Amino acid sequence: MHLIKNKYRLFSVILITYLLTTPSVEAVRIQNTANYTFKTPNGDSVSGISNELKQELVDPFGQIRGCGGEILPDYTGFGVSLYEAGTDDTLRALVPLTQTGPGTNFTGLPPNIQNNNPYFLANDQPKGSFNFLLNRTNGQLDIGRRYILVINPPTGARQYSQRQIRIVITARNDIAKTVSYTATALDGKGISQDGDPSSFSTTVPIQDAATTGLILSTISLLDRPICVGVAQPLQIIKTADRAAAEPGDTVIYRLLVKNLNTVSAKQVSISDVLPVGFGYVNKSARAELNGRLLSVDAVTNGYNVIFNLSESIPPESSVTVAYAVKLTSDALRGSGENVASVSARRDDNNALLRDGPSRYRLRIRSGIISDCGTLIGRVFYDKNLDGEQQAGEPGIPNAVVILDDGNRITTDVNGLFSVANVISGSRTGVLDLTSVPGYDIARNRKFKERRSQSRLVRLEPGGLARMNFGVVPIQKNSVENGEIQP
Repeated sequence: MHLIKNKYRLFSVILITYLLTTPSVEAVRIQNTANYTFKTPNGDSVSGISNELKQELVDPFGQIRGCGGEILPDYTGFGVSLYEAGTDDTLRALVPLTQTGPGTNFTGLPPNIQNNNPYFLANDQPKGSFNFLLNRTNGQLDIGRRYILVINPPTGARQYSQRQIRIVITARNDIAKTVSYTATALDGKGISQDGDPSSFSTTVPIQDAATTGLILSTISLLDRPICVGVAQPLQIIKTADRAAAEPGDTVIYRLLVKNLNTVSAKQVSISDVLPVGFGYVNKSARAELNGRLLSVDAVTNGYNVIFNLSESIPPESSVTVAYAVKLTSDALRGSGENVASVSARRDDNNALLRDGPSRYRLRIRSGIISDCGTLIGRVFYDKNLDGEQQAGEPGIPNAVVILDDGNRITTDVNGLFSVANVISGSRTGVLDLTSVPGYDIARNRKFKERRSQSRLVRLEPGGLARMNFGVVPIQKNSVENGEIQP
Protein backbone atom coordinates (compact mmCIF):
# COMPACT_ATOMS: atom_id res chain seq x y z
CA MET A 1 0.00 0.00 0.00
CA HIS A 2 1.32 3.42 -0.89
CA LEU A 3 0.16 6.36 1.24
CA ILE A 4 0.46 10.04 0.34
CA LYS A 5 0.16 12.60 3.18
CA ASN A 6 0.41 16.38 3.17
CA LYS A 7 2.99 18.12 5.39
CA TYR A 8 2.15 20.67 8.03
CA ARG A 9 3.85 22.65 10.76
CA LEU A 10 3.17 22.13 14.44
CA PHE A 11 4.36 24.48 17.16
CA SER A 12 4.40 23.65 20.85
CA VAL A 13 3.97 25.78 23.93
CA ILE A 14 4.51 25.80 27.67
CA LEU A 15 1.06 25.99 29.15
CA ILE A 16 -0.33 26.82 32.55
CA THR A 17 -4.13 26.78 32.50
CA TYR A 18 -6.44 27.91 35.24
CA LEU A 19 -9.43 25.67 34.58
CA LEU A 20 -10.23 22.26 33.20
CA THR A 21 -12.41 23.21 30.26
CA THR A 22 -12.33 22.72 26.54
CA PRO A 23 -10.01 25.55 25.53
CA SER A 24 -10.53 27.85 22.67
CA VAL A 25 -8.35 26.80 19.73
CA GLU A 26 -6.55 28.00 16.72
CA ALA A 27 -7.75 25.34 14.28
CA VAL A 28 -5.79 24.21 11.21
CA ARG A 29 -7.60 21.83 8.82
CA ILE A 30 -5.51 18.99 7.39
CA GLN A 31 -6.60 16.46 4.80
CA ASN A 32 -5.18 12.93 4.51
CA THR A 33 -5.89 10.68 1.52
CA ALA A 34 -4.39 7.31 0.50
CA ASN A 35 -3.97 5.66 -2.93
CA TYR A 36 -4.12 1.86 -2.75
CA THR A 37 -3.41 -0.99 -5.17
CA PHE A 38 -3.57 -4.76 -4.42
CA LYS A 39 -4.32 -8.10 -6.12
CA THR A 40 -7.18 -10.38 -5.19
CA PRO A 41 -6.63 -14.17 -4.69
CA ASN A 42 -7.85 -14.79 -8.27
CA GLY A 43 -5.25 -12.36 -9.69
CA ASP A 44 -7.47 -9.34 -10.30
CA SER A 45 -5.95 -5.87 -9.65
CA VAL A 46 -7.85 -3.43 -7.48
CA SER A 47 -6.94 0.24 -7.04
CA GLY A 48 -8.56 3.41 -5.73
CA ILE A 49 -8.39 6.43 -3.43
CA SER A 50 -9.36 6.24 0.25
CA ASN A 51 -12.01 8.44 1.79
CA GLU A 52 -10.66 11.83 2.69
CA LEU A 53 -9.75 12.23 6.39
CA LYS A 54 -10.38 15.67 7.78
CA GLN A 55 -8.93 16.60 11.20
CA GLU A 56 -8.64 19.75 13.25
CA LEU A 57 -5.22 20.47 14.76
CA VAL A 58 -5.48 22.12 18.15
CA ASP A 59 -2.85 24.41 19.64
CA PRO A 60 -3.90 24.62 23.30
CA PHE A 61 -2.92 27.45 25.56
CA GLY A 62 -3.12 28.41 29.19
CA GLN A 63 -6.11 30.32 30.47
CA ILE A 64 -6.78 32.29 33.64
CA ARG A 65 -10.19 31.75 35.17
CA GLY A 66 -11.75 32.10 38.58
CA CYS A 67 -11.79 29.16 41.01
CA GLY A 68 -15.46 28.69 40.21
CA GLY A 69 -14.66 28.18 36.53
CA GLU A 70 -15.91 31.60 35.54
CA ILE A 71 -14.33 33.82 32.88
CA LEU A 72 -13.27 36.99 34.62
CA PRO A 73 -15.07 40.15 33.50
CA ASP A 74 -11.84 42.00 32.76
CA TYR A 75 -8.31 40.69 32.14
CA THR A 76 -6.68 44.07 31.66
CA GLY A 77 -3.57 44.30 33.80
CA PHE A 78 -3.07 40.57 34.40
CA GLY A 79 0.52 39.55 33.75
CA VAL A 80 2.11 36.11 33.44
CA SER A 81 5.87 35.63 33.78
CA LEU A 82 8.22 32.65 33.65
CA TYR A 83 11.27 32.80 35.93
CA GLU A 84 14.32 30.68 36.49
CA ALA A 85 14.06 29.21 40.02
CA GLY A 86 16.66 28.57 42.68
CA THR A 87 16.69 25.39 44.74
CA ASP A 88 15.15 27.40 47.60
CA ASP A 89 12.33 28.57 45.28
CA THR A 90 13.68 32.08 45.01
CA LEU A 91 12.89 33.97 41.83
CA ARG A 92 15.90 34.52 39.64
CA ALA A 93 16.02 36.05 36.18
CA LEU A 94 13.20 35.87 33.66
CA VAL A 95 13.60 32.91 31.32
CA PRO A 96 15.15 34.26 28.05
CA LEU A 97 12.63 33.08 25.46
CA THR A 98 13.43 32.99 21.74
CA GLN A 99 11.60 35.81 20.00
CA THR A 100 9.07 34.85 17.35
CA GLY A 101 6.56 36.59 15.14
CA PRO A 102 6.93 39.56 12.75
CA GLY A 103 10.49 40.71 12.22
CA THR A 104 12.04 37.38 13.27
CA ASN A 105 12.90 34.13 11.47
CA PHE A 106 10.30 32.16 13.42
CA THR A 107 6.56 32.01 13.32
CA GLY A 108 4.88 32.79 16.62
CA LEU A 109 1.90 31.10 18.19
CA PRO A 110 -1.13 33.10 19.27
CA PRO A 111 -1.99 34.65 21.60
CA ASN A 112 1.65 35.37 22.53
CA ILE A 113 2.78 35.85 18.92
CA GLN A 114 6.14 37.39 19.85
CA ASN A 115 6.81 34.94 22.71
CA ASN A 116 7.16 37.80 25.19
CA ASN A 117 8.14 37.16 28.80
CA PRO A 118 6.36 38.61 30.74
CA TYR A 119 3.15 38.43 28.76
CA PHE A 120 0.29 40.80 29.55
CA LEU A 121 -3.22 39.59 28.91
CA ALA A 122 -5.95 41.41 27.05
CA ASN A 123 -9.67 40.97 26.60
CA ASP A 124 -9.32 39.54 23.10
CA GLN A 125 -10.95 36.21 22.40
CA PRO A 126 -10.32 33.73 23.87
CA LYS A 127 -10.29 35.80 27.04
CA GLY A 128 -7.59 35.15 29.61
CA SER A 129 -5.36 32.96 27.40
CA PHE A 130 -1.55 32.97 27.33
CA ASN A 131 1.35 30.81 26.16
CA PHE A 132 5.16 30.57 26.08
CA LEU A 133 7.49 28.71 23.69
CA LEU A 134 10.56 26.94 25.16
CA ASN A 135 13.67 26.24 23.09
CA ARG A 136 14.77 22.65 23.72
CA THR A 137 18.13 23.17 21.98
CA ASN A 138 18.97 25.76 24.64
CA GLY A 139 18.52 23.18 27.40
CA GLN A 140 15.26 24.63 28.60
CA LEU A 141 13.75 21.14 28.88
CA ASP A 142 16.77 19.46 30.48
CA ILE A 143 16.07 17.22 33.45
CA GLY A 144 16.28 19.19 36.68
CA ARG A 145 15.45 22.57 35.16
CA ARG A 146 13.32 24.58 37.60
CA TYR A 147 10.92 27.33 36.71
CA ILE A 148 8.39 29.41 38.59
CA LEU A 149 5.35 30.68 36.75
CA VAL A 150 4.10 33.90 38.36
CA ILE A 151 0.59 35.21 37.80
CA ASN A 152 0.23 38.84 38.87
CA PRO A 153 -3.21 40.42 39.21
CA PRO A 154 -3.82 44.00 38.09
CA THR A 155 -2.46 46.73 40.34
CA GLY A 156 -5.01 47.61 42.99
CA ALA A 157 -7.13 44.48 42.42
CA ARG A 158 -7.19 43.39 46.05
CA GLN A 159 -9.71 40.63 45.42
CA TYR A 160 -6.98 38.58 43.71
CA SER A 161 -3.64 37.46 45.08
CA GLN A 162 -0.42 36.62 43.24
CA ARG A 163 0.11 32.92 42.50
CA GLN A 164 3.44 31.16 42.02
CA ILE A 165 3.67 27.69 40.47
CA ARG A 166 6.97 25.81 40.56
CA ILE A 167 7.70 23.52 37.57
CA VAL A 168 10.54 20.97 37.79
CA ILE A 169 11.51 18.86 34.76
CA THR A 170 11.88 15.30 36.09
CA ALA A 171 12.34 13.16 32.93
CA ARG A 172 12.51 13.39 29.13
CA ASN A 173 12.31 10.74 26.43
CA ASP A 174 13.39 12.07 23.04
CA ILE A 175 12.49 8.81 21.26
CA ALA A 176 8.95 8.71 22.60
CA LYS A 177 8.90 12.50 22.56
CA THR A 178 7.61 12.91 26.08
CA VAL A 179 8.61 15.06 29.02
CA SER A 180 7.70 14.60 32.71
CA TYR A 181 7.53 17.33 35.29
CA THR A 182 6.17 18.14 38.75
CA ALA A 183 4.09 21.27 39.29
CA THR A 184 3.64 22.67 42.80
CA ALA A 185 1.68 25.68 44.00
CA LEU A 186 4.05 27.55 46.31
CA ASP A 187 1.17 29.12 48.25
CA GLY A 188 0.02 25.65 49.36
CA LYS A 189 -3.42 26.12 47.83
CA GLY A 190 -5.02 23.69 45.40
CA ILE A 191 -3.83 23.90 41.83
CA SER A 192 -7.30 23.57 40.33
CA GLN A 193 -10.76 24.73 41.20
CA ASP A 194 -11.99 21.20 41.86
CA GLY A 195 -10.04 20.73 45.08
CA ASP A 196 -6.92 19.11 43.60
CA PRO A 197 -3.87 19.11 45.87
CA SER A 198 -1.22 21.78 45.60
CA SER A 199 1.27 19.48 43.83
CA PHE A 200 1.11 16.86 41.08
CA SER A 201 3.34 15.09 38.55
CA THR A 202 2.51 14.18 34.98
CA THR A 203 4.01 13.21 31.61
CA VAL A 204 3.03 15.02 28.41
CA PRO A 205 4.09 14.73 24.74
CA ILE A 206 6.59 17.09 23.18
CA GLN A 207 6.74 17.91 19.47
CA ASP A 208 9.29 19.52 17.19
CA ALA A 209 8.64 22.28 14.74
CA ALA A 210 10.90 20.59 12.21
CA THR A 211 10.14 22.98 9.38
CA THR A 212 11.97 25.80 11.13
CA GLY A 213 15.45 25.99 12.56
CA LEU A 214 13.93 26.34 16.00
CA ILE A 215 13.05 23.31 18.14
CA LEU A 216 10.18 24.23 20.41
CA SER A 217 8.58 21.87 22.91
CA THR A 218 5.49 21.75 25.06
CA ILE A 219 4.74 21.44 28.75
CA SER A 220 0.98 21.28 29.15
CA LEU A 221 -0.95 21.56 32.40
CA LEU A 222 -4.30 21.09 30.74
CA ASP A 223 -4.74 17.71 32.43
CA ARG A 224 -4.48 19.28 35.90
CA PRO A 225 -5.59 22.92 35.70
CA ILE A 226 -4.88 25.78 38.06
CA CYS A 227 -7.36 28.36 39.25
CA VAL A 228 -6.99 31.90 40.51
CA GLY A 229 -9.29 32.91 43.35
CA VAL A 230 -9.89 35.84 45.60
CA ALA A 231 -7.02 36.85 47.86
CA GLN A 232 -8.83 35.68 51.01
CA PRO A 233 -11.94 33.63 50.13
CA LEU A 234 -12.77 32.87 53.78
CA GLN A 235 -12.09 34.97 56.85
CA ILE A 236 -12.44 34.31 60.59
CA ILE A 237 -12.37 36.98 63.30
CA LYS A 238 -12.42 36.15 67.04
CA THR A 239 -13.57 38.50 69.82
CA ALA A 240 -14.69 38.23 73.48
CA ASP A 241 -16.90 40.20 75.85
CA ARG A 242 -13.99 41.24 78.06
CA ALA A 243 -10.25 41.79 78.06
CA ALA A 244 -9.49 40.25 81.48
CA ALA A 245 -11.02 37.54 83.65
CA GLU A 246 -10.31 35.51 86.77
CA PRO A 247 -11.05 31.96 87.94
CA GLY A 248 -14.79 31.46 88.34
CA ASP A 249 -15.73 33.92 85.58
CA THR A 250 -17.78 33.01 82.51
CA VAL A 251 -16.49 34.50 79.24
CA ILE A 252 -18.50 34.82 76.01
CA TYR A 253 -16.51 34.37 72.78
CA ARG A 254 -17.75 35.35 69.32
CA LEU A 255 -16.47 33.90 66.04
CA LEU A 256 -17.30 35.83 62.86
CA VAL A 257 -16.85 33.82 59.64
CA LYS A 258 -17.09 35.76 56.36
CA ASN A 259 -17.55 34.12 52.95
CA LEU A 260 -15.87 36.53 50.52
CA ASN A 261 -16.48 34.27 47.49
CA THR A 262 -19.09 34.69 44.81
CA VAL A 263 -20.37 31.16 45.56
CA SER A 264 -21.69 29.54 48.74
CA ALA A 265 -19.36 27.91 51.29
CA LYS A 266 -20.58 24.54 52.56
CA GLN A 267 -19.45 22.08 55.25
CA VAL A 268 -18.31 24.94 57.45
CA SER A 269 -16.28 23.72 60.44
CA ILE A 270 -14.70 25.98 63.08
CA SER A 271 -11.99 24.68 65.40
CA ASP A 272 -11.20 26.63 68.57
CA VAL A 273 -8.36 25.50 70.85
CA LEU A 274 -8.91 26.82 74.38
CA PRO A 275 -6.06 27.57 76.80
CA VAL A 276 -5.41 25.64 80.01
CA GLY A 277 -8.11 26.16 82.63
CA PHE A 278 -10.84 27.16 80.14
CA GLY A 279 -13.85 24.83 79.95
CA TYR A 280 -16.57 24.95 77.28
CA VAL A 281 -20.03 25.42 78.79
CA ASN A 282 -22.12 22.57 77.43
CA LYS A 283 -24.90 23.54 74.97
CA SER A 284 -23.96 27.23 75.08
CA ALA A 285 -23.14 27.59 71.34
CA ARG A 286 -25.44 29.77 69.20
CA ALA A 287 -25.09 30.61 65.50
CA GLU A 288 -26.74 33.36 63.48
CA LEU A 289 -26.88 34.05 59.72
CA ASN A 290 -28.39 37.35 58.52
CA GLY A 291 -30.45 37.66 61.70
CA ARG A 292 -31.66 34.06 61.56
CA LEU A 293 -30.61 31.37 64.05
CA LEU A 294 -28.73 28.36 62.68
CA SER A 295 -28.30 24.93 64.15
CA VAL A 296 -24.71 24.38 65.29
CA ASP A 297 -23.16 21.16 66.58
CA ALA A 298 -20.36 21.52 69.15
CA VAL A 299 -17.93 18.63 69.68
CA THR A 300 -15.32 18.82 72.45
CA ASN A 301 -12.02 16.96 72.48
CA GLY A 302 -10.01 18.04 75.49
CA TYR A 303 -9.39 21.74 75.10
CA ASN A 304 -10.36 21.66 71.40
CA VAL A 305 -13.95 22.63 70.53
CA ILE A 306 -15.23 22.05 66.97
CA PHE A 307 -18.38 23.83 65.73
CA ASN A 308 -20.07 22.36 62.64
CA LEU A 309 -22.70 24.54 60.94
CA SER A 310 -25.84 22.94 59.59
CA GLU A 311 -26.11 25.24 56.54
CA SER A 312 -23.93 26.80 53.87
CA ILE A 313 -22.84 30.45 54.04
CA PRO A 314 -24.21 32.34 50.99
CA PRO A 315 -21.86 34.46 48.83
CA GLU A 316 -20.55 37.61 50.50
CA SER A 317 -22.36 36.75 53.75
CA SER A 318 -21.19 35.98 57.27
CA VAL A 319 -22.10 33.78 60.23
CA THR A 320 -21.60 34.61 63.91
CA VAL A 321 -21.03 31.81 66.43
CA ALA A 322 -21.17 32.70 70.14
CA TYR A 323 -20.36 30.36 73.02
CA ALA A 324 -19.41 30.46 76.70
CA VAL A 325 -16.42 29.15 78.65
CA LYS A 326 -15.86 28.88 82.39
CA LEU A 327 -12.47 29.64 83.95
CA THR A 328 -11.04 27.35 86.62
CA SER A 329 -8.09 27.92 88.93
CA ASP A 330 -5.87 26.16 86.38
CA ALA A 331 -6.31 29.21 84.11
CA LEU A 332 -3.61 30.92 86.20
CA ARG A 333 -1.12 28.39 84.76
CA GLY A 334 -2.12 28.98 81.13
CA SER A 335 -1.48 31.69 78.59
CA GLY A 336 -5.08 32.90 78.34
CA GLU A 337 -4.81 32.74 74.54
CA ASN A 338 -7.05 30.60 72.37
CA VAL A 339 -6.71 29.98 68.65
CA ALA A 340 -9.56 29.59 66.14
CA SER A 341 -9.49 28.46 62.51
CA VAL A 342 -12.17 27.66 59.92
CA SER A 343 -12.47 25.36 56.93
CA ALA A 344 -15.20 24.99 54.30
CA ARG A 345 -15.71 23.92 50.69
CA ARG A 346 -16.95 25.82 47.68
CA ASP A 347 -20.44 24.76 46.77
CA ASP A 348 -19.76 24.66 43.02
CA ASN A 349 -16.53 22.67 42.76
CA ASN A 350 -15.82 21.39 46.28
CA ALA A 351 -12.55 23.35 46.51
CA LEU A 352 -11.20 23.56 50.07
CA LEU A 353 -11.26 26.98 51.75
CA ARG A 354 -9.36 27.81 54.95
CA ASP A 355 -8.49 30.70 57.20
CA GLY A 356 -6.84 31.18 60.56
CA PRO A 357 -5.55 31.06 63.08
CA SER A 358 -7.39 33.97 64.67
CA ARG A 359 -6.09 34.59 68.20
CA TYR A 360 -7.56 36.23 71.28
CA ARG A 361 -5.67 36.60 74.56
CA LEU A 362 -7.38 37.22 77.90
CA ARG A 363 -5.43 38.71 80.76
CA ILE A 364 -5.91 36.34 83.69
CA ARG A 365 -6.24 37.91 87.14
CA SER A 366 -5.78 35.82 90.26
CA GLY A 367 -8.86 37.20 92.01
CA ILE A 368 -9.40 35.46 95.33
CA ILE A 369 -7.07 32.70 94.17
CA SER A 370 -3.34 33.29 94.39
CA ASP A 371 -0.56 31.46 92.66
CA CYS A 372 1.42 31.75 95.91
CA GLY A 373 0.94 29.99 99.23
CA THR A 374 1.82 30.28 102.90
CA LEU A 375 4.35 28.29 104.92
CA ILE A 376 3.87 27.82 108.66
CA GLY A 377 5.78 25.79 111.21
CA ARG A 378 7.33 25.52 114.61
CA VAL A 379 10.57 24.50 116.30
CA PHE A 380 9.93 22.79 119.64
CA TYR A 381 11.39 20.47 122.26
CA ASP A 382 10.09 17.05 121.20
CA LYS A 383 10.26 15.18 124.48
CA ASN A 384 8.47 12.04 123.33
CA LEU A 385 10.11 12.01 119.87
CA ASP A 386 6.78 11.74 117.95
CA GLY A 387 7.23 14.87 115.82
CA GLU A 388 4.17 16.67 117.25
CA GLN A 389 4.07 19.35 119.91
CA GLN A 390 2.05 18.43 122.98
CA ALA A 391 1.47 20.15 126.28
CA GLY A 392 4.69 20.41 128.19
CA GLU A 393 6.81 20.56 125.00
CA PRO A 394 7.93 24.21 124.78
CA GLY A 395 8.76 26.05 121.59
CA ILE A 396 12.31 27.14 120.87
CA PRO A 397 12.58 30.92 120.29
CA ASN A 398 14.99 32.59 117.86
CA ALA A 399 15.55 29.39 115.84
CA VAL A 400 16.38 30.09 112.21
CA VAL A 401 14.85 28.20 109.26
CA ILE A 402 16.46 28.76 105.84
CA LEU A 403 14.22 28.31 102.76
CA ASP A 404 15.37 27.12 99.35
CA ASP A 405 14.93 30.62 97.92
CA GLY A 406 17.48 31.97 100.44
CA ASN A 407 15.00 33.57 102.82
CA ARG A 408 15.76 33.18 106.57
CA ILE A 409 12.88 33.03 109.08
CA THR A 410 13.27 33.37 112.84
CA THR A 411 10.80 31.77 115.26
CA ASP A 412 8.92 33.84 117.84
CA VAL A 413 8.94 33.38 121.60
CA ASN A 414 6.69 30.33 121.20
CA GLY A 415 8.88 28.75 118.50
CA LEU A 416 6.35 29.55 115.73
CA PHE A 417 7.04 31.01 112.27
CA SER A 418 5.06 31.77 109.08
CA VAL A 419 5.89 33.08 105.61
CA ALA A 420 3.27 34.46 103.20
CA ASN A 421 3.46 34.84 99.38
CA VAL A 422 5.73 31.87 98.88
CA ILE A 423 5.82 30.69 95.26
CA SER A 424 3.91 27.45 94.91
CA GLY A 425 5.61 24.17 94.13
CA SER A 426 8.08 21.97 95.99
CA ARG A 427 9.60 24.03 98.81
CA THR A 428 12.46 23.08 101.13
CA GLY A 429 13.38 24.41 104.58
CA VAL A 430 16.49 23.68 106.67
CA LEU A 431 16.88 24.28 110.39
CA ASP A 432 20.07 26.17 111.21
CA LEU A 433 21.35 24.22 114.24
CA THR A 434 23.79 27.01 115.09
CA SER A 435 20.76 29.11 115.99
CA VAL A 436 19.70 26.56 118.65
CA PRO A 437 22.91 25.85 120.57
CA GLY A 438 22.78 22.74 122.75
CA TYR A 439 20.04 21.15 120.61
CA ASP A 440 20.03 18.56 117.84
CA ILE A 441 17.33 17.16 115.54
CA ALA A 442 15.16 14.70 117.45
CA ARG A 443 15.41 11.02 116.59
CA ASN A 444 11.76 10.69 115.52
CA ARG A 445 10.38 7.28 116.49
CA LYS A 446 7.59 7.22 113.86
CA PHE A 447 9.05 8.77 110.68
CA LYS A 448 12.67 8.33 109.70
CA GLU A 449 12.51 11.20 107.19
CA ARG A 450 11.79 13.59 110.08
CA ARG A 451 15.16 12.81 111.59
CA SER A 452 16.66 15.01 108.84
CA GLN A 453 17.71 18.59 109.35
CA SER A 454 15.57 19.59 106.27
CA ARG A 455 11.91 19.37 105.38
CA LEU A 456 10.33 19.06 101.91
CA VAL A 457 6.71 20.15 101.39
CA ARG A 458 4.38 20.61 98.39
CA LEU A 459 2.79 24.06 98.34
CA GLU A 460 -0.29 24.49 96.13
CA PRO A 461 -1.39 27.86 94.67
CA GLY A 462 -3.29 29.62 97.43
CA GLY A 463 -2.48 26.73 99.75
CA LEU A 464 -0.94 26.22 103.17
CA ALA A 465 1.94 23.89 104.07
CA ARG A 466 3.56 23.10 107.41
CA MET A 467 7.19 22.55 108.39
CA ASN A 468 7.78 21.32 111.97
CA PHE A 469 11.18 20.72 113.48
CA GLY A 470 11.45 18.69 116.65
CA VAL A 471 14.67 19.11 118.59
CA VAL A 472 16.11 17.66 121.78
CA PRO A 473 19.13 18.47 123.91
CA ILE A 474 22.26 16.91 122.51
CA GLN A 475 22.73 14.78 125.67
CA LYS A 476 19.22 13.26 125.22
CA ASN A 477 20.00 12.33 121.60
CA SER A 478 23.17 10.61 122.84
CA VAL A 479 21.08 8.61 125.31
CA GLU A 480 18.67 7.58 122.54
CA ASN A 481 21.62 6.44 120.44
CA GLY A 482 23.01 4.37 123.31
CA GLU A 483 26.08 6.56 123.61
CA ILE A 484 25.28 7.66 127.20
CA GLN A 485 23.31 5.66 129.76
CA PRO A 486 20.34 7.55 131.17
